[in-house]
Amino acid sequence: MSTPTTATLLPSTGTLLDEHDVLLLDLDGVVYVGADAVPHAPAALRRAVEAGHRLGFITNNASRPPETVAAHLRDLAVPAADEDVVNSAQTAADHLALRFAAGSPVLLVGTTGLRVALEQVGLRPTEDRHEAVAVVQGFSPDLGWRQLAEATHAVRSGLPWIATNLDATVPTPGGPAPGNGLLVDLVARAAGRAPDVVCGKPERALFDAAVQRLGAERAVVVGDRLDTDLQGARTAGLRGLLVLTGVTGVRELLAAQPHERPTYVGQDLRSLEDVHPEVAVESVGGTVTASCRRARVSAGPAGIDVRAEEAGPDGLDVLRAAAAAVWAVHDTGAAWGDEVVTAAVTVVEKALRTSA
Repeated sequence: MSTPTTATLLPSTGTLLDEHDVLLLDLDGVVYVGADAVPHAPAALRRAVEAGHRLGFITNNASRPPETVAAHLRDLAVPAADEDVVNSAQTAADHLALRFAAGSPVLLVGTTGLRVALEQVGLRPTEDRHEAVAVVQGFSPDLGWRQLAEATHAVRSGLPWIATNLDATVPTPGGPAPGNGLLVDLVARAAGRAPDVVCGKPERALFDAAVQRLGAERAVVVGDRLDTDLQGARTAGLRGLLVLTGVTGVRELLAAQPHERPTYVGQDLRSLEDVHPEVAVESVGGTVTASCRRARVSAGPAGIDVRAEEAGPDGLDVLRAAAAAVWAVHDTGAAWGDEVVTAAVTVVEKALRTSA
């Protein structure tokens, strides 16, 4: 299995489908947002399956059991079997099952998906902290004060505390909304300590489980979040494709730290069928210049300069060049103030609009 060896964008020899056998796909912001499919996603995934690829759907969202998620995907015309869905609730339940005997009561701070995952490994969900041997917390849109208070009391008493994930937000049709990470933080602040274990992305357990289940030899992770999907890909030694259909935009990409940078960048899932270009980087003095096909961007302590605005086949060559140049400057230890960052984002976004 290929392991990324550098924290910058890499070229592909063929299309990403040519170079990988299994696609490990995030869901929210990649395949769907809420009830609706992301444009072009179902058709792209059907073509991938027709070409002989396996799909794995890996999600931090612990609110729905895998069979419900798979049914939703099939309703959107996405080919998905129940066993293709791997979520953080399953990973958390597996962790607890290794530590506690069958039938042990676990305080459930979440909803159906987490309840089902606990029951499937032989543990007993409970709402009574006095009998619980551990606490597990996952996202629920219906989580209220009483559940959070019960969790706080249990955590303060010293019970082991497992969080399915720490996503600060979840994508919704109206934009980002509070995610499990913020709810976990409420309990942590009230209880005075952090969770003992976090099971979801960017931890590698979820990726390892998906790779093993699907028999992947050359998997690629596809996601819309740098701090979960793409950081997790690097943690698990996998290549990662960032698609711009979710929470990550120009500002977030330019600010990406080495441990969360994608290997490839694409507009949407159609980019799986693209040959991804090389981005060449050269440094002269304090200025770094990156070239992607006919796009050329220079970056230095004072900001960036887009010297050639050729869009390339998918319209992202300026963004690729800008990201590589800015990352190279940041990796020298140079720090940009907020004004310089905002100006750089404005320049790149303008170039992308102009070349579209």
